[in-house]
Amino acid sequence: MADVSDLPQTDSGIPIRKLYDEHDLADWGAASKLGAPGEPPYTRGVYSSMYTGRLWTMRQYSGFGNAEATNERFKFLLNAGQTGLSCAFDLPTQMGYDSDHGRAEGEVGKVGVAIDSMEDMRLLLAGLPLDKVSTSMTINSTAAILLLMYELVAEENGVSAEQISGTIQNDLLKEYIARGTYIYPPRPSMRIITDIFEYCSERVPSWNTISISGYHIREAGSTAVQEIAFTLANAIAYVQAAVDAGLDVDDFAPRLSFFWNGHNNFFEEIAKFRASRRMWHTIMTERFNAQDPKSKMLRFHTQTGGSTLTAQQPMNNIMRVTLQAMAAVMGGTQSLHTNGFDEALSLPTEDAARMALRTQQVIGYESGVVDTPDPMAGSYLVESLTDEVEKLAWEYIATIDEKGGAVSAIEQGFQMEEIENSAYEYTKSIDDASRTIVGVNKFAMDDEPEPVVFPIDPALEPSQIQRLKAYKANRDNAAVESALAKVKATAEGTDNVLYSIKEALRADCTLGEISDSLREVFGTYTP
Repeated sequence: MADVSDLPQTDSGIPIRKLYDEHDLADWGAASKLGAPGEPPYTRGVYSSMYTGRLWTMRQYSGFGNAEATNERFKFLLNAGQTGLSCAFDLPTQMGYDSDHGRAEGEVGKVGVAIDSMEDMRLLLAGLPLDKVSTSMTINSTAAILLLMYELVAEENGVSAEQISGTIQNDLLKEYIARGTYIYPPRPSMRIITDIFEYCSERVPSWNTISISGYHIREAGSTAVQEIAFTLANAIAYVQAAVDAGLDVDDFAPRLSFFWNGHNNFFEEIAKFRASRRMWHTIMTERFNAQDPKSKMLRFHTQTGGSTLTAQQPMNNIMRVTLQAMAAVMGGTQSLHTNGFDEALSLPTEDAARMALRTQQVIGYESGVVDTPDPMAGSYLVESLTDEVEKLAWEYIATIDEKGGAVSAIEQGFQMEEIENSAYEYTKSIDDASRTIVGVNKFAMDDEPEPVVFPIDPALEPSQIQRLKAYKANRDNAAVESALAKVKATAEGTDNVLYSIKEALRADCTLGEISDSLREVFGTYTP
């Protein structure tokens, strides 16, 4: 038998043998683990028809500058054939600071749109068919505030809370693990998350209350196995917290969704998506005794891997994104964002954003891969990899369970250390050229043309601050103070905090002011 060290390996270190055959199928037991599309354990997809009935939602991630600029990009993409909206917010918005806060200086509108107030949200959503288009908002620590802003603007436009649909990321545990846009410590953050679950089950039934995210875990340097293992461990913690808070699992679990990364190792990525569905079915059936089939279906959005994009020879990124998007489609994603080829350099230009969307459209309308559900089923390689990825991910989950669950493991630094080790090994493999990155450590060019990058408007930040000052000057400050006091009192008690936040928004309180009120009660998290 060949030494496995001589064999090529996936990104998770799984050796790829020279040949796979029918003996590999016997190892994983096709009858019990495969099934049909739309049937448990959902290895082959959560819907029986998959894309033969309707394509995935093409949901390009957009957001920059002020609300008007992002609204224009939304409309540009919808006119180009996009079928769902996805909004990025700037760092101050993500961290609960208004644009006029000292810590916001230099970051306003830079990596997403600046949203300080209800007025900004009105401008962001102006002219959009909120009763027809679903909107994903990549927001975590301030997710409750942004969701309520969205709901209130919809109501102002005659669209009821029952009619709006979309997703808030709302996944704080992965912020402590990988991304860093946390405000409060883990346990108060879990309280806000379960309050959102309860609020939406009562008020906004078609909204996905959380997008449990492996994407950022992978961007931080994890392997594919670590991505799904750490994410599913986080999901277990969220479900347990909600159950402990008195919620019935089948009241909120059907609205849970997931967010995966699309990376370069084509067959391992397909296996990862398939294994994650199978594992979630097992978790919800065996750990939480869920009865509603929808509680056991892992529905997910995919974004192609930002960390795989190169500043060198950026047009090569079109091929990388295409491979990653194809893997997501072959793996059964429900919605997809394809990165712009220039995103290692700047926010995507219009040309890059259009090309990214066209990539999805060519796959969907020209490739033929959508003509049958789960075209990879029965592949000796893919089924063997699916089984191996699942086995290794369960081992990680068992270790996290031994450490007291995801929150305790985070407090012990377990996931972060594992990711750091994987990131080091990946970077080392590029540096020593044992892994080829085209245009970086092989096939490099000395005379690359100067790329066109997205321009940053220097007038943006002062104009956003001026608008915020005008907003604050034209409101009832007594009503503002009273509303913020109620937010603080609710946070000090046990009632659902979203209702007091909603009234604060009606009183024209800003995102930063509401976040400060919660900071006074919950404190802030320092690793």
